[in-house]
Amino acid sequence: AGIAKIVQDFNAEGMTGAKDPGISELKWELYNELLKEGKLTVRVFALWAGPRKLDEAAAVMARINAQPRPPQTLGDGLLVSGGVKMYMDGSGGARTAWMHEDWNKNLNDVDTGNVGYPATPPDQYRTMAINFHKAGVHVSTHAIGDRAIDWVVDTYAQALAAKPTKGLRHGVIHANTPTDHAIDEMARLQRDFDAAYPEASASFMWWIGDNYAGNFGPMRNPRMKPFRTWQRKGIRWAGGSDYSVTPFAARYGLWASVARETLYGTYGKTPFGLEEAVDVKTALRSYTIWAAHQIFLDDRVGSIEVGKEADLAVWDRDPYTVPTAALKDMKAELTLVKGRAVYRGEAFAAVK
Repeated sequence: AGIAKIVQDFNAEGMTGAKDPGISELKWELYNELLKEGKLTVRVFALWAGPRKLDEAAAVMARINAQPRPPQTLGDGLLVSGGVKMYMDGSGGARTAWMHEDWNKNLNDVDTGNVGYPATPPDQYRTMAINFHKAGVHVSTHAIGDRAIDWVVDTYAQALAAKPTKGLRHGVIHANTPTDHAIDEMARLQRDFDAAYPEASASFMWWIGDNYAGNFGPMRNPRMKPFRTWQRKGIRWAGGSDYSVTPFAARYGLWASVARETLYGTYGKTPFGLEEAVDVKTALRSYTIWAAHQIFLDDRVGSIEVGKEADLAVWDRDPYTVPTAALKDMKAELTLVKGRAVYRGEAFAAVK
């Protein structure tokens, strides 16, 4: 019932797709039940919960091998057994993510001796990720700290050097403050192998941004979610929410990508600066066609083109022309999945 309700809530927000990271066999069964009942009106790309140590990897691989691989789907594009989610580090809010330099606290203070830590033993992570890659499995890895991001991107580079394979679209979940090295490698790996895509939650800068600004500190804050740098380097990224860490509505992520404002302004309205802000058209791509790419459905949805399936949202305003502050208050009036209305606001309530 909970999944069915959030599917409805997604549709009411003009949303038609989600990447659900770290699922269990039970949740996979629930998605299949909803699919059979005709209640799955959000396209779900499921990532299986990944191993934290080597002796767990075989069981995860068995779960993956029991299901069809992308681009194959269930329900004609509604449910995808996508790959595996792995963890390289912890949290930015709790200062446990793996960093090159000590964490800050209260913006300018230093949390001396705390550089966070890897959530998976680094050498074991690298072995498992490379083995998944060799088996043709899409890997997406949680990496928040700059050191963790470096390790993940370098692992993908090693995997692709050992077995050059295009199209697995390995992801870097969050990729908060990547180093110049990581950014350059992501650009190269995307260009040469269709891999190493940031899967970023712009709304982190808003909903938990005051905590983040105090923890990352004045030297790292300007590198937070470096969207404009990614754009300049030719890097595409997928926008998301990381719900329930932040509210799931994509309109918040669109707005945060442009405004980069925190919820309370504890350290000023825009402690991450505006140098890495992007325009709303770029932000919208990150929540549509670039996001569709990361759920292996960009040949079906994500843009309005002849021959694609009609996953569409009608909004109460034009996001290209309204003031930035109005983006976060957008309301969906009508949502279609495969051309069928799955949500109607008041303006379309009586329309057949």
